[in-house]
Amino acid sequence: MAETTMMPEEIELEMAKIQRLREVLVRRESELRFMMDDIQLCKDIMNLKQELQTLVAIPEKEKTKMEKQREDELIQKIHRLVQKRDFLVDDAEVERLREKEEDREMAEFLRTKLKPIDKATQSPTSSPAEKKAEPPPSKPTIAKAGLAIIKDCCGATQCNIM
Repeated sequence: MAETTMMPEEIELEMAKIQRLREVLVRRESELRFMMDDIQLCKDIMNLKQELQTLVAIPEKEKTKMEKQREDELIQKIHRLVQKRDFLVDDAEVERLREKEEDREMAEFLRTKLKPIDKATQSPTSSPAEKKAEPPPSKPTIAKAGLAIIKDCCGATQCNIM
């Protein structure tokens, strides 16, 4: 059995910290999936662009009807993939703002829960300098970096779609 010397407030705080850790891991998983989707879209767009470049290199007089149709198809496919990627980037921004609000709410919750525990465990002789600083809520740092990668499309080394 777990420690039985914990006060109910300490148990509640520990549960909140575990819940926060779970949220951080779920966010990280979501960010990784998002990045994988973006990388795949960039690869698909690059492949289509390469095929389109070979068709564009053919002089217009020498193109067959099928080559002209394929050129149009490729342009449409690239356009759809770019739109899909734009939606993905917009979705990432909405998610980032939602997570920022969740972080603010969790920090406020932890602050209100830590105050009563600090008062109960603080000895009358301890000075304010000895008071423990509130730990900042765990927060994944990949969000900004991941978003930068997405906005730059896969990074400079993979493609230059935009």
